[in-house]
Amino acid sequence: MKHRSFFSLTAVLILLSVISGQGCTRGPSQEATDAAKRVTLNVWAVVDDVDVYQKIFSDYRALHPYVSINYRRLRLEEYENELLNAMAEDRGPDIFLIHNTWVTKYLPKVEPMPASTKVAVQQVTGTLKKETIYVLETQPSITLRKYKNDYPDAVKRDTVRTVDVSTVADKRELAERIVAVPMSVDTLGMFANKDLLNAAGVSVIPNNWADFQTAVGKLTKQDSQGNIVQSGAALGSAYNVERAPDIIAALMMQNGAEMSDAVGQPTFQLLPMALRDVREQPPSFQAVGFYTDFANPAKEVYSWNSRMPNSLEAFIQGRTAFFFGYSYHLPVIRAQAPKLNLGVANLPQIEGNPTVNFANYWAWTVSKKSTHKDLSWNLLNFMIQPAESTKYLTAAKRPAAVKALLSDQLEDEEVGVFASQVLTAQSWYLGADPGAMEDALLSMVDNVLRGIEDIPEAVRNASDKVAQTVRITY
Repeated sequence: MKHRSFFSLTAVLILLSVISGQGCTRGPSQEATDAAKRVTLNVWAVVDDVDVYQKIFSDYRALHPYVSINYRRLRLEEYENELLNAMAEDRGPDIFLIHNTWVTKYLPKVEPMPASTKVAVQQVTGTLKKETIYVLETQPSITLRKYKNDYPDAVKRDTVRTVDVSTVADKRELAERIVAVPMSVDTLGMFANKDLLNAAGVSVIPNNWADFQTAVGKLTKQDSQGNIVQSGAALGSAYNVERAPDIIAALMMQNGAEMSDAVGQPTFQLLPMALRDVREQPPSFQAVGFYTDFANPAKEVYSWNSRMPNSLEAFIQGRTAFFFGYSYHLPVIRAQAPKLNLGVANLPQIEGNPTVNFANYWAWTVSKKSTHKDLSWNLLNFMIQPAESTKYLTAAKRPAAVKALLSDQLEDEEVGVFASQVLTAQSWYLGADPGAMEDALLSMVDNVLRGIEDIPEAVRNASDKVAQTVRITY
C-alpha cells in the first residue's frame, strides 16, 4: 500500500511537471544566451539610402530581434578616406561596401565568408505552456560552387580569391574563398538625346561603332572658327569624360585585348597569342586610336575636346548627343533635365567580334576587425537570397547580380538595357591601387592627344604604371 502511494505521488508530480511545461525541455545554453544579447551591426554604404534596404532589414530583425542595424551612407568623395581612418582607429563598421576594383586593396582588411555561421535563433518550447527561448544554430553559407554557378563571370573573378585559411601560426593553407558579395552589377551603357538625333536625321540609335561614327559626323556642329557648338559624342579626351577609364578598357576588350593575366599583371600592351596570325599590333593600340580620334581636330569624327565641360553636364545641358554612363546616372539625368527626350541603349559593339560589355559594381564584405563576424556574414547571406535581393532591386532600380533574376528585368524601362549586358560584362583590374590604374589610363590618353607620346609608347607606359600596383596578397 505504501508503494502504491509512492508511485501515485510520483505520477502526480510528473503530470504537474508536464502541464507546467517543465521537465520536457531544457533552457537555453549559456552560449545561446550570450549570442542573443542585444547587438548593433554597423553598416557603411555609399550608393544607396537605407530605405532601399529597409524591408530586408525588417525581415532579418523579425528572425533576430536582438539585432539592431545602424546604417550609415557616406558621400562617395569622403567614403574611402573615412573608412580607412575609422578602421585604423578601431571604430570602423562591421559590414561595408567595396568597389569591385578595390577587392585586392582591401583583402587584408576583410574577413572571408565562412562555410557556416553560428547565430542565436528563436525556438518555441513547452507543450501547454509555450515559452520562447534562444538556441544557437549553425547555418550554412552559400557554397563556393553555388556562388560560381549563380553569379556572372565578372563577379566570380573579382570576389572569389585565394586566401590563407590556416589557423596555425607560421603555417599557410591556401584556399579559394568568397570575400565579398554584390546585390547588383551595373554595366556601361549609352544615353542619347533623341531630339538631337531626330534633327540630324539619325532615326536609329546605333548599336555598332561603325554606325556610331557615322551618326557622330552628322550630329557634330562647329562654328566658323572651328569651335564645337554641338557635340556628337562626349568621347575622346581624358579628364572631362565620365568614367573614361571604363570606356577605354571596354574598347580594348571589344577589340580583342587581354587586359591582365590570372594574377592581375597587365597584359593589354601585348598582342594576344590567338591574334598573332591575323594582326601585327596589340589590339589596344587600335582601341586607343579609335577613342582619341573623337578629340582629334584632324579626324572626321572630331566631336569633343579637353575644353568641353564634364560629359555628364554637357549631356544634361543638351550640348552633346551621346553620353556613356551607368544606370546610376539615369536618375541624375532625369532629375536635372526632366524635359530631355532621353534614349537609353546598349554599349555599341564591333561588328563580327564577340559581345563585350563592362562591369562596374559594389559588393558587401565584413571587416576583419568586426567583433560580430558570424552575425555579419549571416546577415549578408540573408540579404543575397533571391526573395530578399528582389526587394532591394525593386526599390533601388538596379540590375541584378544573380543571373536568375536578370530575365525579369529585361523589359524594365529603368534597368532593362543594363541588365541585358550583365552576362557579357567583364572587369579586369586586380591590383591594389585602383586610383593609380585610372590615372595611368587617363595620362595615356592625355599624352597621346598632346603629342607627348605616340600610341604604342603611351600604352606600354600605362601598362608599366599599372603593373607597379599589382601585388600578390596571400
